[in-house]
Amino acid sequence: MPDSGSSPLVARFNPLIRPYLVLYVAGILMFTVVFSPLVIPWLLGVGQWWARHYFDMLDCVLSDTALRFRKGILFQVEKTIPLENIQDVTFVEGPLLRYFHLSILRFETAGMSAGNAHAMSLVGVIDAHELRTQLLARREALKQRLGQSAATDSTSELLRGIDGKLAEIVELLGRRDAR
Repeated sequence: MPDSGSSPLVARFNPLIRPYLVLYVAGILMFTVVFSPLVIPWLLGVGQWWARHYFDMLDCVLSDTALRFRKGILFQVEKTIPLENIQDVTFVEGPLLRYFHLSILRFETAGMSAGNAHAMSLVGVIDAHELRTQLLARREALKQRLGQSAATDSTSELLRGIDGKLAEIVELLGRRDAR
């Protein structure tokens, strides 16, 4: 289990995500009547350009307290999820994903609405099982540190209360002896 000083884990992404993304978007374009004429230009160059730049912008770092993910070309999206909010990490592998030796990691977080069941998804992480294992281990270590901190705080509060009551008792005994 990692300690509070473990180094950040930088996730690497499989380069096969590029052809996967090109085919995935081409499939979506093909099934929409309005955008189906765009399939040919997409497959002949636009999609390859987009997938290459998208891949170059992917970034994911797991620290002791949060998971940070960045993606996007024109519109960059950066999400940071505190580890204590992560409820579950799900693997998704469909036929197209398996063909490219890829998987999707979906993170379910505390406080999400039913319509937003998966706040963050990572496609194509190399050693996704290792990232999941490290994430869960760091989450548990963080929960233990937070639990110990809360226990220490409540113990300190209890001791301050006892100290205050003892001071009152000493004052009352002092008044009684003074009479």
